[in-house]
Formats: sequence, C-alpha cells, structure tokens
Amino acid sequence: MSVPSCPSRSAASPNTGQPHEAVRAARIAAGLSLRELARRIGVSPATLSAVENGRTGLSVERLNAVAAALGLTAAQLLGGTPAPARDGAAPPAAADVVDGSGDWRAFGPLDADPVLIAAIASFVDIGYHGTTVRALADRAGTSVPGLYHRYRDKQDLLVRILDLTMDELHWRVPAARAEGADPVHRVRLIVEALALFHTHRRELGFIGASEMRSLLPADRARIARSRREIQRYLDEEIESGRADGYFDVDDPQAAGRAIATMCTGIAQWFAERGPYTPEQIARQYADFAIALLTQGHRIGAGRRVGGPFPPALS
Repeated sequence: MSVPSCPSRSAASPNTGQPHEAVRAARIAAGLSLRELARRIGVSPATLSAVENGRTGLSVERLNAVAAALGLTAAQLLGGTPAPARDGAAPPAAADVVDGSGDWRAFGPLDADPVLIAAIASFVDIGYHGTTVRALADRAGTSVPGLYHRYRDKQDLLVRILDLTMDELHWRVPAARAEGADPVHRVRLIVEALALFHTHRRELGFIGASEMRSLLPADRARIARSRREIQRYLDEEIESGRADGYFDVDDPQAAGRAIATMCTGIAQWFAERGPYTPEQIARQYADFAIALLTQGHRIGAGRRVGGPFPPALS
C-alpha cells in the first residue's frame, strides 16, 4: 500500500497534503541531509531523493520509518509538525548537517544505481535524444523490462539526474557560504564550491548545461527555479559586498550571472588528465571572481583581494 502523492511538483508547505513534499520539508526542518536520513531508514540517497520528488511511491511502512527517524509520528509528519531539536538544543549549523561528513569539499563516488550511471554516461557521450532505452539497458547490464521496473521512461532518468545535481548543489553551496567571515570570503567560498562541483561532478554539470531543453515544461520550470535559488546565494553576497564597499560593480546581478556561468562552463572542458587539479581550478576561479568584482581595487592595508593570481589555464 502506498500513500497517494499529488502529481504536482511545485513547491508546497509541509501541510499541503502532498506526502513526498511533507517528507522533504520535515527533513530540512530537522536539519538532516538527504544522505543522513537515507542512512537512518536504510535506503540509498537516490531512493530517498526519488521519494521526496514524488517519483517513487511512499509506502505506509516507509512513511512510518521516515517519521520515526525524525522523531515524529506519521500523522505529525503529514500534518507539518516540526521535528524536535536534538537534546533540546538549537538546530546545528548548516555546515554540520548538510552531509554526513559536513565537508563540502569532499567528493566520493556518485551514489546512484547502475541504470542511472549508464544514463549519465550515455547522455554525456551521445546526448539525451541520441540515447535509446535498449542501449541504456545494455549499458547498465539489465533488460528493458528491468529498466522500466525502476524508471518510468527515459525522461524520468533525465529528471532524476538533474534532481541529483540540484540536491547536491543545495547542500554544498550553503555549507560553503556558511564558513565565510565576510562577503568577500563568502563569494570566494561559493565560487570554490561551484567550481569543485563542476570538476568532480563534471558529467552532471555537462548534462545540466546541455539537456535542460530536453525536459518537459513542468520539470524544466521546477529545475530552473532551483537553479535561481543557487544563483541567489551568490547575488546576495555580491550585493552585500557592494553595500559594504568591498566590491566595485554597477550591476551585482549581471556580475553574479557572469561568475556563475564561468563556473558552470568548467564542465565543458575539464579533464582529469589535465594540468590542474579541481582544487587548483577552484582557487583560481575564486581569484577571477574577486578580480571581476573589485576591478583591481585594493582592500585593507595594501592587500589585494584574492592575492596573487596563478598562471592562466591552457
């Protein structure tokens, strides 16, 4: 038996009657990452992500497991009751809860099933429209019926990939931002987080840049909204730095778009066998961003923002 889920995928409050959105809202309110809640209920992060996005049915048994992991009853979870803070303490800082390790700079193997891994590789190699379901099944080492048992269709796979991308960005970027001491530092860290993602997760970044047009309108609009939320983190810090006199830029939003586009473009050319590591590129791009925002001005006692620039990428 599954709890019915509304077909709409638009944002909703916890008590809208949409179980998958209630689960996501309750998890976030409890200060838990998707990975940590998945660990607690004994499923993969990809499975929990599918539940939260309404792509996998939510059984009564799983609903009860989620509620128990959050310290709630199923009725409280569906009713929008916030999870209690652990030990009566205030919710932990973002950097402590966004992932099991809390380290936004650390990237392990992508946690996805063989079909999703095959789809990522194929969409990068020959594109979404050039990929057939039969070829995907062969690449994943399964049958076509086996693939359809896990995913509704090829579009479902593309949506899962982009949801996986945004879920990861939505914990890494805020965690990086939370470590900053001032707007300059926070912009640097946000840019580093974006650059690291688009090197370590180059395939996800590549698909995000090339296949948004292949999404059906409802999901395209939803993912676009999610992207604008990430962009807003950067824009807010640029505006703050401008107001405090750190940044010399007439149009903070235009500057933010330029910086974000610079970072997402890394996925188009980065190669693991190249001369620079992801960490070197991340620092370099942070320098580029600060140089753009300060236009060469100095901040503080003779200290140029960002320090000396490393050699340009070849």
